[in-house]
Amino acid sequence: MFRSFFMSRRWLRWSLLGSVVILFSIWYQVELRVQINDWYGEFFDLIQKALSAPNQITFEEFLAGVIGFLKLATIWIVIQVATSFFTRHYVFRWRTAMNNFYMHHWSKLRSVEGAAQRVQEDTMRFASIVEGLGTHFFTSILTLIAFLPILWELSKHITELPWIGPVEHALLYIAILSALFGTALVALVGIKLPGLEFNNQLVEAAYRKELVYGEDHEDRADPPTVNELFANVRKNYFRLYLHYGYFDFARFAYIQYTVLLPLIAMGPTIVAGAITFGLFRQITNVFEQVESSFQYLVNSWSTIVELISIYKRLQKFEANIKTGTLAESAA
Repeated sequence: MFRSFFMSRRWLRWSLLGSVVILFSIWYQVELRVQINDWYGEFFDLIQKALSAPNQITFEEFLAGVIGFLKLATIWIVIQVATSFFTRHYVFRWRTAMNNFYMHHWSKLRSVEGAAQRVQEDTMRFASIVEGLGTHFFTSILTLIAFLPILWELSKHITELPWIGPVEHALLYIAILSALFGTALVALVGIKLPGLEFNNQLVEAAYRKELVYGEDHEDRADPPTVNELFANVRKNYFRLYLHYGYFDFARFAYIQYTVLLPLIAMGPTIVAGAITFGLFRQITNVFEQVESSFQYLVNSWSTIVELISIYKRLQKFEANIKTGTLAESAA
């Protein structure tokens, strides 16, 4: 899964230099978000000044603020589109490396149940998901490096928390505690999902295999056998839906309700009129960036579950290369 791409001379330029290009792009996009956050403070203070009394600012000043955002947004769009284009090629090269490796050992793998699906489908899904999760992870790390000092400084303006009283740098502590709670919550309620996803592929593979045999042999895929295999598929899916039901409820409730945290925390400061509108927008934006980065596992858990399932299948698939024998339940 990794060696065929990252430890191959043929793919060195894509695996090493390609990864550097993607990481540099992530860093630059984070820097643009920092600049946009600075724009928030200046522009919304300008809006507050304009709304305080007629003709406090000129239209040219207002338009200059809008154009400032357009410049930053245009650069971000170009970088994002170019990175997405490059990343798609990067993922396909990774898939190609895995495909070539598996096909080189096809004589040991061809008899594994679901071998064609492992090579044709799981290679692409694995490379794509790992790249996506890795990109998201480094984005979160770089975002924290860039925005944590900003939140630390801006938190000085929030001098008091409701029901608690004065707490220095309170917003930073709230973001960390909120993310820790959310991570523990989704890990607890989603603990059964990886096993169910893996079992789902097993029953699907057994059902698909019987149907494929039925295309060439009249004595295969008879109604009793197909009904029994599909009943197993249905049973596993219904169990999966049940567990995803309470998992989604917990995750979405957490994500939606935590939107109110910075507002409640800033309540006494807002009521006292101790900050400007521009500073308010800066603080809420920085808090969102920091909290979202700390919530990496919360936002990625469903994808991680899918990756675990694919990894287990490919791991058992690759075991046949080392042993030269069929690994049990390789599908």
